[in-house]
Amino acid sequence: MSSALLDELIEGFRCLPGVGPKSAQRMALHLLQRDRDGAKRLGDLLIQSMQAVHPCTRCRVFTESELCRWCADSARNSAQVCVVENPADVLAIDKAADYRGRFFLLLGHLSPLDGIGPADLGMDLLEQQLSAGDIDELTLAVNPTLEGQVTSRYIIDLANKYEVPVLQIARGVPLGRELEFADSTTLSVAFAERTKLN
Repeated sequence: MSSALLDELIEGFRCLPGVGPKSAQRMALHLLQRDRDGAKRLGDLLIQSMQAVHPCTRCRVFTESELCRWCADSARNSAQVCVVENPADVLAIDKAADYRGRFFLLLGHLSPLDGIGPADLGMDLLEQQLSAGDIDELTLAVNPTLEGQVTSRYIIDLANKYEVPVLQIARGVPLGRELEFADSTTLSVAFAERTKLN
């Protein structure tokens, strides 16, 4: 094919996780060949989302408003906070567990080798809320990886500073596996049987 723009489009799809050269080519060609209206809509939605969607000022979950739907919901217990690594974890826990608190989204985990420190994860915002007495209980629902354990230790130390109890979801989630891929029954049980860490 002799189109520089098509080559750029294919390369553009490769920014998505798990999309290699063949998958990117297949997606680009499918949209050009079979679904140009869908492609235009997707393009418009991407532009709108990049302009309008931002982290919640309280918990860092993606939203179009100042507060996300969990922080804005007065029926939730705002003093109970569940700390998660990824946006998909928020959705998985909200769907599977009987959890009525709010969330705090790290958007990753501590990884000094990759240059990801506490400031990159919003730890300053979390500490602000802990020091203000806004949080009575933290639940850690970070992924059970080495980086997740390091991140958990950092959060436990922060919580101890302000005498806030920290719970951890039960380990029905296999070591090294990400929460978003756990089935809803496993997540529900893990949440129901969480244990105190401090």
